[in-house]
Amino acid sequence: MSYVSEKGQKDGKPSYSKGLEGVIIGESKKSFIDGERGYLAYVGIPIEQLAQNSTYEETSFLLLHDRLPTEKELYEFRNNLYIYREIPDEVYSIIINSARYGVSPMSLLRLAVDYLSIFDEEADIHSEELNYRKALRLIAKLHTITAAIGRAIKGLEPIRPRDNLSMAASWLYMLKGEIPSKEDERIFDIILILHAEHEINASTFSGRVIISSLTDMYSAVVAAIGSLKGPLHGGANEDVMKMLWEIGTPDRAEEFIARKLKRKEKIPGFGHRVYKNYDPRAAILKSIAEKLAEKNSDVKNWLEIGKRIEKFMIENLGSKGIYPNVDFYSGIVMSYLGIETRMFTPVFATGRIVGWVAHILEQLKDNRIFRPRVIYVGPEEQNYIPIEQRG
Repeated sequence: MSYVSEKGQKDGKPSYSKGLEGVIIGESKKSFIDGERGYLAYVGIPIEQLAQNSTYEETSFLLLHDRLPTEKELYEFRNNLYIYREIPDEVYSIIINSARYGVSPMSLLRLAVDYLSIFDEEADIHSEELNYRKALRLIAKLHTITAAIGRAIKGLEPIRPRDNLSMAASWLYMLKGEIPSKEDERIFDIILILHAEHEINASTFSGRVIISSLTDMYSAVVAAIGSLKGPLHGGANEDVMKMLWEIGTPDRAEEFIARKLKRKEKIPGFGHRVYKNYDPRAAILKSIAEKLAEKNSDVKNWLEIGKRIEKFMIENLGSKGIYPNVDFYSGIVMSYLGIETRMFTPVFATGRIVGWVAHILEQLKDNRIFRPRVIYVGPEEQNYIPIEQRG
């Protein structure tokens, strides 16, 4: 038995990339990453400029349309999102009832989005106009769903969205029951922007693979949620906060990390498959945390521990391309906003939903079903042996 290369020539065992690292699967206009210099841009606009000047709604339009909106377009786009935020009572009910059994927030999110699909009569119909409309509905409704989950896991009744609030403000309102300050609204807006898109990560790739079969968009998003649920993709910021709490005080940081490294344990919030330099999203979140530390003692303590860890890690592993990623400082900022750790990954999904649907729509515009190959490493050709003759 011989192996066949991609060109169909019998030339021995072909090479492959485990985890598809470095493999190009197509073209995209959505985002660009230069991992060597720590650079990220959405549709050509550096992430620093978007975090400084844009909103989640405007960034969502950018990712869906590959350009910034006019004032009129943004007004109409926002209004459509706000109209679509409401979800059926049955979806609220399945979240509340399932949460009583201790179902995890990400499992609740996966269940709720899947259940939501049965209320969309257009779910299985494909057209450019209908797919775009479904994308908007998913962006808007997923925000409502994750906020409802945040309350349900604490035994609280959901709060419905308010039409006069931005996506960021409405989410915090639905979670906490009070309209957030302008500062808190802006901080959460930036968190959503920073998590909105990141090229072909595991969850985005999952969504593109699923939609390539021309199934419904809900199925593709559910697949993306399932991928994000895995600890190798989402959840590192939760582990970062648990680590900061365990360390307790800044003067214990270096010793704690040194022990973990000696045991060859991974340090959450450090290292990235693409970035070999400082993740620009981490730099933005660190800057926010520094401002918050001036008025909040908890943030000040967490940040000082974090800075000590960062300095130690870069001194020891920076030469190997190990730097803070987006998860390292995001937990500090979300904790300040009153978001508990088990909701960190649903918040990730709340921002990333626009990236998922933007890639799904992009896949549909020039679709070919994904059908890769594997290298067969099983037995050589053999004959079937009747069961009574097997030893």
